[in-house]
Amino acid sequence: MECYNWAAWDPAEFLPGDSASLNPASMRPNGSIKDGSTVIPEQEQVRLVFSRMNRSIGRLAKGSKSEDVHHFRTNSRRVEALLAELLPETRNKKKLLKLLSKLRKRAGWVRDLDVELGFLKNLRVPDRQNHRAKLLELLAEEHVRRSKRLVKSFDADTVRELRKRLRRARSEVKLDGIEPLKLAWSRLPQPGHAPLTEKTLHACRIAAKNSRYLAELATDSAKAKAFVEELKRAQDEVGEWHDVMKLQERSAQLFGTVHDSALVAALQNISRARFRRAANTMSATLAAVSQRQPAASSAAAGRKATATEPAAMSAA
Repeated sequence: MECYNWAAWDPAEFLPGDSASLNPASMRPNGSIKDGSTVIPEQEQVRLVFSRMNRSIGRLAKGSKSEDVHHFRTNSRRVEALLAELLPETRNKKKLLKLLSKLRKRAGWVRDLDVELGFLKNLRVPDRQNHRAKLLELLAEEHVRRSKRLVKSFDADTVRELRKRLRRARSEVKLDGIEPLKLAWSRLPQPGHAPLTEKTLHACRIAAKNSRYLAELATDSAKAKAFVEELKRAQDEVGEWHDVMKLQERSAQLFGTVHDSALVAALQNISRARFRRAANTMSATLAAVSQRQPAASSAAAGRKATATEPAAMSAA
């Protein structure tokens, strides 16, 4: 899990009219602003999330280093989760979500290729057909193309619009009466007793991720930190399965079935093993975390998300 801290925060990334309210120098030791208002921990965390997003945008506008692509992808998901829950429906919200989704997907393609290339390079399987080497070459070529396209996506006009809409959205975030951990619990996927399929497991991961991002706002809660860590471990397991599954699908498109390619057969075996482990881990984690769920607050009641609802089933 990424860590947010004041030291990494540059108030100059925001407009002059916004930076004064975000400057740590304007804060008293008790957390209040010099104008007399008090900054609650959740507000501070929201500011840091948007600040990290802003830095990620600047770095991708200059190049497509692997770590910068990864940070933009994860930071944009955090922002999207906060916008969905804490922002009223406005034209700015709609346009910002659409723009973030487009850029995040392009970053996701590059990030997926990074992971697939790394996995293949370390995979040791019999390969008399030379399929592994062919696939590595094709993935590397695609990585170059998509990386260039990603950087071009962050042109000056797009960066300007994205930052403007992010500043406006941050000022519109509503935290009144919000209890992040209770809200996060209410958004946990509920897959039920049926065995998880590939489709529902992936949906659970996406919904659990959004739930985790909400819980991260409760920085002063030990329960929230435990909640985040448990979900993170389960999501990592699902992510490792999903990476190999996508790679197996790609190799099958190129080389045929398990009977035609030793590489396809190896990837299928690894994918199946990782799926079983990931499904068991996610099911156990959701069951354990759900048992500790407190009574839902009135603001969150009746809005429980499930892994079978359309919002939970949409791709990240």
